[in-house]
Amino acid sequence: MGTDVRRAPVWDLPVRATHWLLVLLIPFSWWSAMNDHLPWHRLSGYTILGLLTFRVIWGIVGSPTARFAQFLRGPRGVVAYLAGKAAPVVGHNPLGGWSVAAMLVALAAQVGLGLFSVDEDSIEAGPLSKFVNFDTSRAIAHLHAQLFWVLLGLIGLHLGAVAVYAFRRRNLVWPMITGVAPLGRDVQPRPLAPAWRILPVAALAAGVAWFVAHGLKP
Repeated sequence: MGTDVRRAPVWDLPVRATHWLLVLLIPFSWWSAMNDHLPWHRLSGYTILGLLTFRVIWGIVGSPTARFAQFLRGPRGVVAYLAGKAAPVVGHNPLGGWSVAAMLVALAAQVGLGLFSVDEDSIEAGPLSKFVNFDTSRAIAHLHAQLFWVLLGLIGLHLGAVAVYAFRRRNLVWPMITGVAPLGRDVQPRPLAPAWRILPVAALAAGVAWFVAHGLKP
């Protein structure tokens, strides 16, 4: 490694844990649905709901690289990055930031639709399906199934970007495992969020998921 590059902490544990748990849970949710293991499918969905809730909160109070305010840039920022005129950033680049946001929104919509869905026999139903009639719930279930392909497309684009960076000899996977990434000497990373902040955010996210899973009943 050249003298103009150093390794520094970039991704905190909550971001990495959320990322890899979603990597496991999304295919598990698909597999459980395709094989009619609907209790497991629901449990996976509730877990994803908790992770998404955690990630949204952490995107506000977490480490600088986790915060939406840092990596979501306007059109000028994206254009400057594509033109190679943007200043070096720590964490997601402007284009990658919007890719992450799109996947989170699609996944949140997918989970939200599942909460209102019901099967053809009204045996398996999401905890919020009681708030809509049967026909609406069935239409939502159909949309829930179709939206998965949109989510799959976004994931495919994400994997394609990772492959392009790997071809350019820049590994994005290992930093997401270790939390440490190479940075230019002129780039100053900001301190990560303190570990104590994880617990209250995780407790709040778990509480939201539990409350929704029980049909909004205390």
